[in-house]
Amino acid sequence: MAAAGGGRPAGDLPGGGAPAKRLQEGPPPAGPARNRAPRPSFRAKHGSGPLSPPWRVPEVELKGRWRPHWQACGFAMHRGRAGFTSGADSVKPLDGVRILDLTRVLAGPFATMNLGDLGAEVIKVEKPGAGDDTRSWGPPFLGMESVYFLSVNRNKKSIAVNMKNPKGAKIIKEEGEPVRPGVAMTDLATGLYAYGAIMAGLLQRYKTGKGMHIDCNLLSSQVACLTYVASTYLNCKTESKRWGTAHASIVPYQAFKTKDGYIVVGAGNDQQFATVCKILNLPEISQDSRYKNNQQRVLNRKELTEILTARFLEKETTKWLELFEGSGVPYGPINSMQQVFSDPQVLHNGLVMEMDHPTVGKIAVPGPAVRYSQFEVSQPKPPPLVGQHTLDVLKDTLGYKDDALEELLSSGAIVQHERI
Repeated sequence: MAAAGGGRPAGDLPGGGAPAKRLQEGPPPAGPARNRAPRPSFRAKHGSGPLSPPWRVPEVELKGRWRPHWQACGFAMHRGRAGFTSGADSVKPLDGVRILDLTRVLAGPFATMNLGDLGAEVIKVEKPGAGDDTRSWGPPFLGMESVYFLSVNRNKKSIAVNMKNPKGAKIIKEEGEPVRPGVAMTDLATGLYAYGAIMAGLLQRYKTGKGMHIDCNLLSSQVACLTYVASTYLNCKTESKRWGTAHASIVPYQAFKTKDGYIVVGAGNDQQFATVCKILNLPEISQDSRYKNNQQRVLNRKELTEILTARFLEKETTKWLELFEGSGVPYGPINSMQQVFSDPQVLHNGLVMEMDHPTVGKIAVPGPAVRYSQFEVSQPKPPPLVGQHTLDVLKDTLGYKDDALEELLSSGAIVQHERI
């Protein structure tokens, strides 16, 4: 991923950057396009003054294709007056930033969805007709919509552009020239790395006035996430092996079967282990020389695990949860999805996000993991239909006139969804 930009003249936005394409201004279009009502011009909607001289703004673009190494590049961003509102509680950090999203499948869309939650205008570019690959991934479906697609594409606009058509490719370039690839599409960790990297790039550009290339790929993300497993090999030349739910270096630290389910318990130090033994009414185990410290417990893993497993089988999960409550020992049940989304803390944290979809009605997806004190990630826009916003973006953002739009539609370079 990359952000392109350079220095800035005095009086421009903080951070500088490459000049953005000036939004065309003037009277409303002479006639509607495809039976759509004419829209007011940018100046009519947002006023004049601050638009002159043209603002220099960050330009970024994000794209990717399914490959062993995902590569993605850039996202085109523009900052405009319409993105800012009065009152600290209503301003989001990425208000006024526009993302040109050429990614598909999972990691890239996951990254741009998170950017959209923070106020960015995300324009998702899709192949006419089929759209994002995940639109066909199912079952399950809600109506004709893939639940997989709905889960990572809220707060976005969709334009359907045939980039193999020279006229279609020209449209995409008007949002900013493509930049060096970098984002993977097959792993949520890569999406989160990309999300953080984009934010860091914006801060760096604000401080220095210079853009940068950001390289974020599946291989690097996977290797970085190996953490202690990789460190064990690099420093001790010890290959990892499969431990199920257990931990290679800490005992006990795993799921135990109960009378009616499972509970996960982790004793990260000797004091916590003693507490576990007390709760299980096994005080003699904590005094046994074979289990006196974690090193000994790892060496005698099999014997200790057998003792603990037998004891956990004696009570129901809820009873064990009551006994561990307030103990200071990490613990928790293994929940079904029904249990997850009826959990009071999950509901309190706003982790169920509902939206009204234009074709299937009300949908629900997991909400963002982070909450902020100065604004709420609320009232999300539903995942778009393929090409739902093609004419909106080309007319309002790029300044295309009705006759040019008709030519692009008739040539197959773009598609507008018929339902909208």
